[in-house]
Amino acid sequence: MRRPGPDAIVIGIGNVLLRDEGVGVAVARRLLDDAAAGGESLPPGVHVVDGGTLGLDLLGLVESTDRLVLIDAVDVGLPPGTVSVIRDDDVHGALAGHVSPHQVGVGDLIAVARLAGVLPRQVTLVGIQPGAIEIGLDLTGDVAAAVPIAADLVRGELAAMAVSAHA
Repeated sequence: MRRPGPDAIVIGIGNVLLRDEGVGVAVARRLLDDAAAGGESLPPGVHVVDGGTLGLDLLGLVESTDRLVLIDAVDVGLPPGTVSVIRDDDVHGALAGHVSPHQVGVGDLIAVARLAGVLPRQVTLVGIQPGAIEIGLDLTGDVAAAVPIAADLVRGELAAMAVSAHA
């Protein structure tokens, strides 16, 4: 049974101690900073979360909405900083190739939500191809340049989800 919650949830995922692995968190922070500065706003009813490396601990959030956007470093074999948008049934498959150990948790999160019957109707993964997964706090140049692009794509996905939900 779905618990009532926000209209849409955006979860930035990643380990900020492993350079590009933390790009999902960087994008989530960018979305929040832009909205707080009066710049690009988010649609009403959207909740942005720094999901870090919580994995299955995010299930309560996932089950509380019908629209979910995940942001994460995802290795799809493209040049570093390439941003991909993956929707619905394709999301689980995209998480099968792990960038780091935490990603097992993200794939498991989606699988558990599906098995429990609480997977949101609309799920999007905004994946950024990492360049370096190593100890360090800063993103590589190509991945850092992708953060505003990914933030814009998240806003676009949220707008499209809202239109689809009201159609």
